Amino acid sequence: MNLAVGSTNPVKVQAVTRGLERFSPTVTSIDVESGVAEQPFGHDETIAGAKTRAKRAFEQTDATYGVGLEGGVGRFGDPGQLHLIMWAAVTDGDRLCCGSGPSLPLPEPITVRLEAGGELGPIMDDHLGTTNIATNEGAAGALTDGLIDRTDALATAVACAIGPFVTPYYGE
Repeated sequence: MNLAVGSTNPVKVQAVTRGLERFSPTVTSIDVESGVAEQPFGHDETIAGAKTRAKRAFEQTDATYGVGLEGGVGRFGDPGQLHLIMWAAVTDGDRLCCGSGPSLPLPEPITVRLEAGGELGPIMDDHLGTTNIATNEGAAGALTDGLIDRTDALATAVACAIGPFVTPYYGE
């Protein structure tokens, strides 16, 4: 399986490799723009970023599949808690399918700073006294005390997005 990932972030590349490990993937990373804000808000904007990354990665390579991954934040549930969300998109040039990873509620101090216009990675680094959390365990790792990390969370989204391409259950 030959895939192009629309990001050079090592966590995103590793997420594709880990999520599709049983297919022995060949994964190429390519730097593409997401077309959305650095900190996407809401499922729609986060999905749009993943779709754009997948399409651009596919168009700029000879890969069988283009993969886009996008992390964002979204408000849902009762009483509308802000959550970390993550989405993946996969395209073969004809079809474009999406899948999500887990979502995690964000602590109030993080929420306040995000709503003031900040970006999750730097906010988490500042709040936790870490450096480059986005290329390591991610907010998912910190907020679950290592039960999952960002790579695992994104790998789940990739597995969900590629399902229609690797099973017969979706038809064409």
